[in-house]
Amino acid sequence: MEKESRRLGALILTGLFLLASLDGFRLVGAISVTVLERECVYDYVFYEGDHVSGNFVVVDHDIFWGADHPGLDFEVTSPAGNVVYHLKGKSGEKFEFKAPTPGMYKFCFINPSSAPETVSFYIHVGHIPDASNVAAKDEHLTPINVKIALLKESLENVTSEQIYLKARESRHRHTNESTRKRLIFYTFGEYLALACVSGLQVFYIRRLFSKSVGYNRV
Repeated sequence: MEKESRRLGALILTGLFLLASLDGFRLVGAISVTVLERECVYDYVFYEGDHVSGNFVVVDHDIFWGADHPGLDFEVTSPAGNVVYHLKGKSGEKFEFKAPTPGMYKFCFINPSSAPETVSFYIHVGHIPDASNVAAKDEHLTPINVKIALLKESLENVTSEQIYLKARESRHRHTNESTRKRLIFYTFGEYLALACVSGLQVFYIRRLFSKSVGYNRV
């Protein structure tokens, strides 16, 4: 029993090492999408029932005068053309669903405003092997494959959460910068208006006194 446990543990470690080596060649990160009116991203799902998850955050927008962001609409369309997931008016959100069928899925952002929006978008398609579909000769590898897939999904969840938090931090930083620029603009406008009013007051008072002197001379 102990020998079998060691063998199982060694196989799991080997599988994790190979998994990490393969993932090392893949750049894990969010993509940046600029949405004018409607922009779509495509991803392929190989198995029915796969777990599709991800997140998006509007990290930049060109609405200078607006204090709040109007948000984007988000929808996912299956290969058959059916909408399987939909969000409305969101500036950032996580999403997850089970794919009803394999095939190419379309992830679309709809921008209701006239200003372009920059979106940080991350998506992951997870697959857990089904032990019942594996031949009897692979009975030792089946639990290992399932454990490796579960561990991989856990790592992907951590990665997704990190990307989401990083994108939100970038959005908050941009919001603070935009607020600072608006504050400087408004302050400059107030000083300019005050200078204009002061100049008009001086001009009016001097004109008033010049008229008074003229009347006294008469």
